[in-house]
Amino acid sequence: MSLEIKINSDIKAAMIAKDKRKLEALRAVKSALLLIKTGKDTSFAEVPEELELKTLQKLIKQRKESAEIFKSQDRAEMADEELYQADIIQAYLPAQMSEEDIKVIIEKIVAQTGASSMKDMGKVMGMASKQLAGKADNKIISNIVRTLLG
Repeated sequence: MSLEIKINSDIKAAMIAKDKRKLEALRAVKSALLLIKTGKDTSFAEVPEELELKTLQKLIKQRKESAEIFKSQDRAEMADEELYQADIIQAYLPAQMSEEDIKVIIEKIVAQTGASSMKDMGKVMGMASKQLAGKADNKIISNIVRTLLG
C-alpha cells in the first residue's frame, strides 16, 4: 500500500474518531505529498518512495525545530503539539537504525571509498545518505562520519 493511500485511510479514521490533533498532522503530510505530486518541476503519477521518505523527514525536522523555538519562548503547550505531530509523522517512516548499526555501515563505506580525512566527508556522506535514507537521521550520520574521519 502506498503512503498516500495509507495517509488517506488514516485521515478518514481520525475524522471518524474526531481526533483533531492527529488529523492536523496527517493533513500536513497529505498536503506535502500533494505539493510534490503537482509541483511544476515534477510529473509524478505516483511519488517515488525515496522522495516520500525525504518529505516525511523534512516535516519531522520542521516540527522538532518549531518545538525548540516554542520551548525557548516558554510556550510549552505549542511545543508539545509540535512534538505530538512529529511522533505521528514518525510512525510512517521505517524503523530507525541504532547508532551502532549506522556506525558499522559507515565504516564499510569509509573502507570502500578509501576516505582518510575530513576532505573526503562529502563522498562518504553522499553514499551514506543514499544507503540510509529514511532509516537514520542525517545529523546522526554526519556526527559518526566526523568522528571516524576526524
